[in-house]
Amino acid sequence: MRDLLRWLYDKATVWLTKDGPPSPSPLCDFNRLGFELRIGDVILVEGRSRVSEVIKMITQSPWSHSALYIGRLYDIKDADLRSVIEYHYDGDPQDQLIIEALMGRGTIISPLSSYRRDHLRICRPTGLSPDDAETVIGYAVKHLGWDYDLRQILDLARFFFPWSFLPGRWRSSLFQHNAGNPTRTVCSTLLAEAFGVVDFPILPFIDRADDGSVRFFKRNPRLFAPRDFDYSPYFSIIKYPYLGVNDIGLYHRLPWTDEDVYNDELHGFNPAPSKVLKVVPEDEEIEVPDETSEVEEAMGLAELEEPVALDESGAPGPRHYAFSFLRRRG
Repeated sequence: MRDLLRWLYDKATVWLTKDGPPSPSPLCDFNRLGFELRIGDVILVEGRSRVSEVIKMITQSPWSHSALYIGRLYDIKDADLRSVIEYHYDGDPQDQLIIEALMGRGTIISPLSSYRRDHLRICRPTGLSPDDAETVIGYAVKHLGWDYDLRQILDLARFFFPWSFLPGRWRSSLFQHNAGNPTRTVCSTLLAEAFGVVDFPILPFIDRADDGSVRFFKRNPRLFAPRDFDYSPYFSIIKYPYLGVNDIGLYHRLPWTDEDVYNDELHGFNPAPSKVLKVVPEDEEIEVPDETSEVEEAMGLAELEEPVALDESGAPGPRHYAFSFLRRRG
């Protein structure tokens, strides 16, 4: 009987975790996002599986999964911590790695590239020191191999129903102390506990006394969902759209004109048509323009309109030229 239940659970897990097709319009520039990630960042994923759709419906959010970015192997300073990560991940040492809790697989280390086709968002803990970031990673690494707590997802769903409509055995155990198997977790709970180790706030309850003093209270980590990292004021939200308006040179869309070239306020200038080199057949004669006449015209030289004087023999004398703009008018 136990084997049959296990077989049914495995089949149901495969059916629930099978990813659907990616979005036809990409929403995230994966390469740029991967380049900008820092150790300790939380990555939100808009999942495409059936269980992701259930989580979206329960949490009323597009984010169904969260993961902790731990960098590459050489980014981990602690040698012991690096050895544990190497033991649990046998891929390329140059891969960018994340720690996540997945249904059917438990808490594992995965390459960031496994989410290349998904919509992602970075939630960066504002002001988190490098030492605390490594402490957060160390806590998550200690939970590698833990099973995925499916009951917590069901408890979270039942939490939205009034207690009066549900039998006692169906009610949520989220508020019970140390309820459930201590060797099970989900993605958002694992991350909430990890940041709680260094007292980094996510969505704390803040109590302000009459004397003006303020106290922070940690929330139950079992109540956290992926959307809470997006909602938290203590995390910076970083988006890298697939095609951002800032990536397009707006100067290309300025209303340039090709008709005139502006010199100054008093003079305009119409550029002459560009001369294109033309291949002329060998049997065709090339007409060479008179360079002297072009120079004269450009210099403003003009032949005098008066009759040319003749010398004693009756031959025409030398031509006289003058600047056209110096001609006497009147």
